[in-house]
Amino acid sequence: MKKIVTLLPIFALASCASYQSGIAVKSLESPAFQQANSDQYAPIIIDSQVVAEWQNPYDSQDVAVDLAITTPSGTTKKLPGYFVEGSSLTKATWRFKFTPTEIGQYQVSTHLTDDGQQVQSEKKTFNVKETNLQGFLRANDQWTFKYDNGDLFRGIGENFGWESRDEDDSRYFKALHEDSRFNYDHMLKTLNHQGANLIRTWMIYWNLPVDYQTVNNNSRYQNSSKRFNPSGVARMDHLLDLASQYDMKIILSMDSHAGFTGDGWAFNSYNQANGGPAESATDFFTNPIAKQRYKDKLRFLVAKWSYSPQIAAWEFFNEIDNVMYHGEEQQISDEIITSWHREMSDYLAQIDVHDHLVTTSISHRGVAGLFDLPNIDINQSHLYKITDRIPEVINKYTQAHNKPYFAGEFSAEWDWSKNFNDYKLLMVNDFKRGLWYGLFSPTPIAPLTWWWEYFDENNTTPYFNHVKTINQKMLKTSTGTLSQIQLNNSNSHLTTYAVNNGNQIFVYVNNPTNAEQTFELTGHSALSNLNAIYHCETGKFISTNAGYNLLSANSDHVLIFNL
Repeated sequence: MKKIVTLLPIFALASCASYQSGIAVKSLESPAFQQANSDQYAPIIIDSQVVAEWQNPYDSQDVAVDLAITTPSGTTKKLPGYFVEGSSLTKATWRFKFTPTEIGQYQVSTHLTDDGQQVQSEKKTFNVKETNLQGFLRANDQWTFKYDNGDLFRGIGENFGWESRDEDDSRYFKALHEDSRFNYDHMLKTLNHQGANLIRTWMIYWNLPVDYQTVNNNSRYQNSSKRFNPSGVARMDHLLDLASQYDMKIILSMDSHAGFTGDGWAFNSYNQANGGPAESATDFFTNPIAKQRYKDKLRFLVAKWSYSPQIAAWEFFNEIDNVMYHGEEQQISDEIITSWHREMSDYLAQIDVHDHLVTTSISHRGVAGLFDLPNIDINQSHLYKITDRIPEVINKYTQAHNKPYFAGEFSAEWDWSKNFNDYKLLMVNDFKRGLWYGLFSPTPIAPLTWWWEYFDENNTTPYFNHVKTINQKMLKTSTGTLSQIQLNNSNSHLTTYAVNNGNQIFVYVNNPTNAEQTFELTGHSALSNLNAIYHCETGKFISTNAGYNLLSANSDHVLIFNL
């Protein structure tokens, strides 16, 4: 039996601590802490000094330190802490990062669980005052997310899957992909200026390798024998600092099929060959020790970074179906994958007191039951070479599963062995149309393109500002709900989609032909109240005097009508 010696919580807002040995309780606290205030939606740091016996401070079955939080409304939550420094049977530091969402007085106490024994510190209080910050993103409806303060949000951005690697395997764009400008510092600033508000990025052995002891092909990171790779942790800290600076939301893909297939399994920390518990990728999803290790990873991620409103969503897997299949032959059953996601999403919902949204993704193969799990908040698949069908696919998924859906990846081409410059115009036009098709469909995140280096090089990403203009108008004049409506378009050569935001009707009209086209819209009385015409390519509003029923070749407009 281990001997629990002491528990000393120290609050970083002011000096405050309590001490416990056995059953007798003593307290050491700073009077200044009782007067300390915190800002709503702004993180606070609380350190706890713990003396206990343990072998692995990252193994919650060995030792676990949590912060019990009672909110002003009376809700009780428990936030995991993460180990900072120290050693067994000496004073060691655990840290909590907490972002309060309510105003008023909070009560907190530190809980230590060691060898089946539980010790609780004396309760302390702090006050939170109101701010004009927006808070965290929450599920709202199939069209939008909603901030804690009530503001609506729709994501516009792209995949920035990873920073430049040392050696890229692209046949035609090797030098481009290795260009050092493709780093978080440059790209988040650039995307912010170009109108994007969201990226999707990976944790993998060459990028943000928090859960990898062995890294590869990226000299930003170093190998480490520690449970969580310090170089990956430091880069993740930096990424969230940048995201806060540039108000960029992040969909964080915590694992990818690339770490469980091919050469990737050789780097995987769960692989028995690397000292992990799993004999194979299949064993990772069923082995109780592997699953507990993964839960401790989730504890660490939540303890370290759940404080951040910049995390739009945790994503369990990039393209989980590519782990399940070898070619067309299925290696891991749907039942195993769905069961694993149920267990892990339920656990994540239990420990993430900040209640971030949760997703996972498939490439193109469905997984029975996966998209209906209650704690998978947003469904996601990847759509290549079918951009014309994006509205159809979005509607199919939202109707089938009655929850939000987004296209986590899309493009005119998925095959990295091809030379995109052979059909550059197709790639660029596809990029633009995918954004508009998403904006006019029931999804809270416009489709996220892949090939970030290619589009940046071809000066396409400034187009985000054009989509942002209409997105902001849709949301700022909305009565709170958006709906897709059907209008009659007299010209079969044109593609049209329409959205009603309660105050205005927005109509997207695309002319893919090489000839000027005339058209007429019918189907709603508001069509006589034209308010604005937006030229999607120039990003400017144009005169409404000549009406709206003439569209030049290879162009698209957004028409806005007042209700």
